[in-house]
Amino acid sequence: MKERPADHLDQSLARPRSCGKSLSRREVDATCRPSGHASGKVLFVDDTAAKTNLYTYLKHERQAVLAKLEGVSEYDSRRPLTVTGTNLLGLVKHLATWEARYLGEVFHRPFPEALPRWDDETDRLADMWAREDESRQAVVDRYQRVWAHSDVTVDSLALEDTGRVPWWGNADVPLFNVLVHLLAETSRHAGHADILREQLDGAVGTDAEAMAEQQHDAAFWTEQRTKIEAAARSAR
Repeated sequence: MKERPADHLDQSLARPRSCGKSLSRREVDATCRPSGHASGKVLFVDDTAAKTNLYTYLKHERQAVLAKLEGVSEYDSRRPLTVTGTNLLGLVKHLATWEARYLGEVFHRPFPEALPRWDDETDRLADMWAREDESRQAVVDRYQRVWAHSDVTVDSLALEDTGRVPWWGNADVPLFNVLVHLLAETSRHAGHADILREQLDGAVGTDAEAMAEQQHDAAFWTEQRTKIEAAARSAR
């Protein structure tokens, strides 16, 4: 999860505007109607609903990442599967580390277990792989403990409440921005996990049940690959 300075954020999106609260009819029409909405109906979104939706999507992406470990051998869960060493268990460890920081340290609720310093230059990629003395279950359990810690943080804060992000230049950042960032990053790494798992055994889907009940057999995918390869060669 490459961390970027806070100036990449649009601070005008610090929090969703509370449509329908203390706004005139004209303001509601101007700010709350979805762009291009054919029916002309006004969509009202309050902060509670916005926070719930953001966090629900984050929860879904977390589970999708863990699902990619289901049915994978110890070796395959750990071994490097790209030229840069990306691996399934490392993605889980990485996500646990950074979520613990964003929904812990940032909002003055440090995760109670030791974390490597974010500015430690000795091994900046230490959170991207599991050491031989770190069991797979230990990495997964830690991620789930981070979730429980995050739940308390999110439940106790409003979207406009701010925390301080040292790796963004000590900027004061609202919970809304942090949740959006975490959702984007977790979704991105869930996509990485999708591809890694597909490379291992062809399993696709966002949960163990979907991966176990594949919609197409190997012959279908061989034909699909052949078709795409032929098109690519013809386009050269």
